[in-house]
Amino acid sequence: MSRNPQKTLTRRTFCASVAAAALTRTLPARADSPTPYNLIARTDRNRILRAAALYLKIQPQTITSFPAPASSEESGGPETPLSPHDFYSQADYFWPDPANPTGPYLSRDGQSNPNIFHGHRQAMIALSIQMPALTAAWLLTRNQRYAQHAADHLRAWFLSLATRMNPNLQYAQAVHGAFPGRSYGIIDTLHLVEVARAASLLPAFLTPAERATLNAWFRDYLDWLQSSKPGVEERNATNNHAACWSLQAAEYARLIDDEPTRAHLRTQLKTILLPNQMAPNGSFPKELARTKPYSYSIFNFDVMATLCQSLSTPTEDLFAFQLSDGRGICQAAAFLFPYLEDKTSWPYKKDVEHFDILPVRSPGLLFCGLACHHQPYIKLWQHLNPDPTDPEIIRNCPIRQPILWFAPPT
Repeated sequence: MSRNPQKTLTRRTFCASVAAAALTRTLPARADSPTPYNLIARTDRNRILRAAALYLKIQPQTITSFPAPASSEESGGPETPLSPHDFYSQADYFWPDPANPTGPYLSRDGQSNPNIFHGHRQAMIALSIQMPALTAAWLLTRNQRYAQHAADHLRAWFLSLATRMNPNLQYAQAVHGAFPGRSYGIIDTLHLVEVARAASLLPAFLTPAERATLNAWFRDYLDWLQSSKPGVEERNATNNHAACWSLQAAEYARLIDDEPTRAHLRTQLKTILLPNQMAPNGSFPKELARTKPYSYSIFNFDVMATLCQSLSTPTEDLFAFQLSDGRGICQAAAFLFPYLEDKTSWPYKKDVEHFDILPVRSPGLLFCGLACHHQPYIKLWQHLNPDPTDPEIIRNCPIRQPILWFAPPT
């Protein structure tokens, strides 16, 4: 079985890689040992500690600090005023109709409207940047100030009755004059994935009652994702939205120890996501058909690779999984790597926005470089920009602290 064009996976090397993965997940690593955790620590230590020192000075702010400007009725739905605890966002690619400025907004695929309401999404992105960085700093230093402040973010967002967010996205990515919320909006909580991963490393900094309340929030949200009409529609999407739904479900289920859901998601990845989304050459045709084919291809690859990282176990390595025609996540990495290394070689259309800023650091490169045994992926990951400043690029970079994904037990 070939995992990439450069290396053939034998039974012996497969067994060795599974054993190594098991050790990585179960044993604390020596500081000088060549583990993924130590590789990332050497690369990112200064970056993490600089950021965490800044974030210690910033108090958590949730969506309740940023009142939404519209009720659901104003967005085209029933006259139901939004609670301050309801997450609200507007669809990025919808604009006023020049012929009817007060009427329903019209779609311009790939062109972000800067005048929509960003308050709740920006608050969640700030959480996704600050809280995981603080957790990563605690892992590196064992300085409890970092962990305590990270736990304060969890209390504000998920525990405090005054500031917590309701566990649903009923009003996400609304379209003015048309929809009070859409299933596509579920992608907005992709920024909670790394928060959930970080939260799993902080049990000692929450009381038993707080841990129970935190788990209840994520259990309620996972139930909503699995049973609500928007959640089911998003799960059944045929592009990156389905992969993003699966990654969210995988990490929320991991936090609350819901192994049946995670087992189902492994099957879904192998029987639905990969067969329906990946071409034989490792590309994602639905993403290539968008007006931003480069960024969407990178985005879907990163999400799929992170999903493999999330769901792999010592006995089921999803990076090693291949369909009968060879399609698998290592094939996706092999397809995309040349264009991440040299963007000028990209043979498809350029993105209508932000093409010149890309690529930035890709977690998929790191995860596949390690699991698919291809060092050039890791080297490129180390040299790409880990902290973009463009809001659109930040919105599509939900994995910022990969050290959390290889952390030894706390």
